[in-house]
Amino acid sequence: QVQLVESGGGSVQAGGSLRLSCAASGYTYSSSCLGWFRQAPGKEREGVAVIYTGGSSPSSTNYADSVKGRFTISQDNAKNTVYLQMNSLKPEDTGMYYCAGGGSTYCSGDYCYCRAVSEEYIYWGQGTQVTVSS
Repeated sequence: QVQLVESGGGSVQAGGSLRLSCAASGYTYSSSCLGWFRQAPGKEREGVAVIYTGGSSPSSTNYADSVKGRFTISQDNAKNTVYLQMNSLKPEDTGMYYCAGGGSTYCSGDYCYCRAVSEEYIYWGQGTQVTVSS
């Protein structure tokens, strides 16, 4: 069966760092879209960062404006694993972080990219909590 298992969440002080991992199994990981979404209490789920696992390095990525320069998404094809390195964390980064897979791909020639649109992803992990205190 399809599984996306997140790990690495926790509680940190503002300015700290966390590294989230998402291990995917049960479906074709190669040349696909995966990403991270988050949801704070009382707010809608929002896209954080997405990545295309195929093509040439560096992988095609997209980030929410709120995390650009602070977060980095990466992946390891050999391990079917996606990572989210989160630096300079802020209290507003607090929320449940979900790994998503099976996203729609957008390709033109040899270039493909992913969008951070929840409705385009069909596989979801259970989430890992990230709490940033001030």
